[in-house]
Order: sequence, then structure tokens, then C-alpha cells
Amino acid sequence: MPKTARPTIADVARRAGVSKGLVSFALNDRPGVSPDSRSRILAAADELGWTPNVRARSLSTGRSFAGGLVIARSTDVIDADPFFPSFIAGIEDAFSASGQVLVLAVATSRRQETEIYRSLAVDQRVDGVILTDLRTQDDRIALVADLGLTAVTLGRPTAPSPFPAVCVDDGAGIGHAVAHLVALGHRRIAHVAGPDGMLHARRRADAFRSEVAAAGIEGTVIATDFSAAEGAAATGALLDAAAPPTAIVYSNDHMALAGLGVARRRGLRVPADLSITGFDDIELGRLLDPALTTVGTDARSWGAVAARTLLEAVDGSAAEHVDLPEPALIVRESTGPAPRPPAA
Repeated sequence: MPKTARPTIADVARRAGVSKGLVSFALNDRPGVSPDSRSRILAAADELGWTPNVRARSLSTGRSFAGGLVIARSTDVIDADPFFPSFIAGIEDAFSASGQVLVLAVATSRRQETEIYRSLAVDQRVDGVILTDLRTQDDRIALVADLGLTAVTLGRPTAPSPFPAVCVDDGAGIGHAVAHLVALGHRRIAHVAGPDGMLHARRRADAFRSEVAAAGIEGTVIATDFSAAEGAAATGALLDAAAPPTAIVYSNDHMALAGLGVARRRGLRVPADLSITGFDDIELGRLLDPALTTVGTDARSWGAVAARTLLEAVDGSAAEHVDLPEPALIVRESTGPAPRPPAA
């Protein structure tokens, strides 16, 4: 066999001294192969450097062996948000282990997003998709189902869905942050939230409102696009209020870090004058001074679980909803007791 030729199943069969059919069964982990034959076949495949021929598999099975992820956010937000690189890494962890590839696309408008899904389905480029950033009125679920694609949703949609969901209770994390601040004596707390049209942003904002109402304290919510720039602008507006908050709960870490910068440029001490919490537990937040109190999430694990759930659904298994562990609050240096009111 020439050195430049790609080893085939026939080459593995010759090396192992068995039939091509037996090699196919062994490499696809099917029953009917003795332990000795399976070991010999796998050793021969390893020696030859055999890898699956995705094109051949696609032709024989009618599958693309690819999964799609369409991100419908501003490219500036994606560039700054550490969630998606970690989430995508988790998808790749699961896909690479099973010979799948990820088809990634960014849509900057609803119309473009719809066209991307149609193209993925019509051109048979993917077997299924992972739907992120669910919306309050999310027509993507019906669209993807009508296109004949399998899907997994991040979170449970409000509309009926035939697809399995992988969920994290975002609201619980925000609730833990508010409870922590209330225990420190804060009575004016604000929440810099994400877009109200995104379900996970709304759930976090609703959890904030519920927690401050239960504590009987003031609570202000400002919606943003999740970007650091809008997080900074929201912080400035809150600090300009007649009765500014003594603590701000941010819906992600990079908005929290932007808010911390705004506060310090105004001469405020964190946490002596203003306490700040984030969401996601990015590495930079751990290294700053003060280190950021935040809600810890594992985006990489979320991506891997979503990818495995999608693969199960594509294979025809009865993929079920998956509830990931509730996020926990990680208390660091950016939160402290509420400042005492000035003496009369």
C-alpha cells in the first residue's frame, strides 16, 4: 500500500486475517465478534492508522455525521462573551470522540438565521442542530421540526417542543447571589440583565425580582444585550440615580467586570462602597483585584452534554431531558457588608 494512500477496511482485514464484514462489525462495536478477533482487528487498524471515511459513511447511511450550531447574536457580543468558546469546546469534546464535525454559523438577523437553517437542511449538511438562546416566542422550534432536522434545546422552551432539552436553573444562581447580598445587609440591589426576549435572561430577571420581593427590599432591573459596553452604560445609569444601589447583580461576568471598572473610575471602593456579583465564573474574574464573586457554571460540560444528547436523538434513541446541577455562588472579594449610611 503506497504511503500516501488512506488505509481502508480491506487493508485492515488483510492485516488482521479476517473478512471485511467482520472488520466492519468490530470497528462499529457491533455484537458477533469474538474478543480475540476484535482485539486483533483494532490492533491492525491502529497499526495502519485507519480512521473512518466520513464521505463513505455518509453515502452508505444517508447521514452527514455533522451537527449544527447557529449563534444569533452580534459578532461583537460573541467576540467578548467567554461562554461560547467554552460551550463550543464541550461540543467538540463529544463530537470528536464519535467522528462527528461541527458546522458553526453566525446570524446577524432573524431572516438570515432562518435562511441558514433552511440551507443546512436542504443541503443535508447536518443531521441535527443545537438551539441556544431560546426566545419567548421562538419560531425556530417549529421551523427546525418542519425541516426534518433533529434538535436539542438549551433550556425548556415556553412553546410545545418535540425535542429534548438540556437545562440549568439560571434563576437559582441569581437567587443565591441576592440572598448573599441581603445577608450582608444590602437593601438597595440592582440587576443588570440580558435581553428580555431571551428566556434565560428573563428567568434570571424574574428570579431577581422574586428574591428581592421576598426580602422586602428595593430592586431595579436594567435590560442589556449582554455586552460589556451596555453593562458599563447600565452601571453608570444606576450610579447616577438619586438613591444608587449598594450592590449590583450582573447577568454575566464580563458585564460585571465592566461595571467594576465604571465604579472604580468614579472613586468607589469595591466592595466597601459597592458590592458586585457576576455569572459564569470566567478566569479573568478570579484574577482581578478584587476577585469577582460570581455564579459558577460549566459551559464546556453543558456543550458536551448537549452534543451527546443530540447524537442520541440522531441515532434514534429516546433522548430525554437532562437537568444539569444547579449553579452555585462562589463568594470572593467583590462583595461585602452594605456601607453604613452617612451620619446625620
